[in-house]
Amino acid sequence: MKKTLLSLALLASSFTALGQDMSNGANNFYKSDRLVAEKVAFNNQYRMKVAGNLFLPKDRRPGVRYPAIIVGHPMGAVKEQSSNLYAQKLAEQGFITLAIDLPFWGESEGQPRNAVAPDLYAEAFSAAVDYLGTQTFVDRERIGVLGICGSGSFVISAAKIDPRMKAIATVSMYDMGAANRNALNHSLTLDQRKQIIAAAAAQRYAEFEGREVAVSGGTDLELTQDTHPIQREFYDFYRTSRGEFTPAGASDQRTTKPTVTSNVKFMNFYPFNDIETISPRPMLFIAGDQAHSKEFSEEAYRLAGQPKELYWVKDAGHVDLYDRTDLIPFEKLASFFKQNLRAN
Repeated sequence: MKKTLLSLALLASSFTALGQDMSNGANNFYKSDRLVAEKVAFNNQYRMKVAGNLFLPKDRRPGVRYPAIIVGHPMGAVKEQSSNLYAQKLAEQGFITLAIDLPFWGESEGQPRNAVAPDLYAEAFSAAVDYLGTQTFVDRERIGVLGICGSGSFVISAAKIDPRMKAIATVSMYDMGAANRNALNHSLTLDQRKQIIAAAAAQRYAEFEGREVAVSGGTDLELTQDTHPIQREFYDFYRTSRGEFTPAGASDQRTTKPTVTSNVKFMNFYPFNDIETISPRPMLFIAGDQAHSKEFSEEAYRLAGQPKELYWVKDAGHVDLYDRTDLIPFEKLASFFKQNLRAN
């Protein structure tokens, strides 16, 4: 018994040394006992299956049409990572919520797996509106969207051309276009960008000739003494028991790692262009005041039309807002959607 306890203590110590931190209410795999959860699937406009987890309050009344919220996961993640948590917490406030897997990820269709396709990512949110808006228990005039991390930029891209999305919120948003063109704080040079593009082009030849599809970027599978602090932040979520999730049928642990040849598609992705045309539909941008990604929420807020709000979560980093329930402002989100998805 003493040996077992010592082994557990050493294991806990090693996790701490690697950056594991389960404090501040980290609860990615939260399961609500107040909701009914259903697996659903529906087609996008291109006849690709989009998979989702639908959450319905147990106390909903027959014949009543409820407001609904679609929740998108961080880039490269799956619906079981962060978006299920948000969807459940908001469903507990009386909304119908739907956490979706983006195409090429999780249980949604798309080959090759882990491919980057910004237009199809945005289309998935419109397809989710199609699905929810045709359910008898949803008020199609009261559907909102919430994007976490990379999905923040995808819901903006979708909302610009889909007015059925009546309220748009983002949390810890990444502009995946700017992040790939310029890197954080515009630290990527033009020459470095061209090298990335050239490598992806060369890899296309390799894969066309039958070689294995290559993945790159994303979250490291192992930590070293030289691992960058931002990588450690992501590792703490994606590669530990805190948030690690391998989708059914996946052959290896490649979550968050896009294909090399497709990731350059983000170079042509400009979600903030024409963001002001979403107005007068309201927008809420939530980010941690210590987040390495805060520049993207600041830029979106600067360019967006009214009404808009930029809400800072004190002492929170980027990944903190994936699952730390002591920090995530669920009440702020619920208030935003209640106010803006209320019945006319």
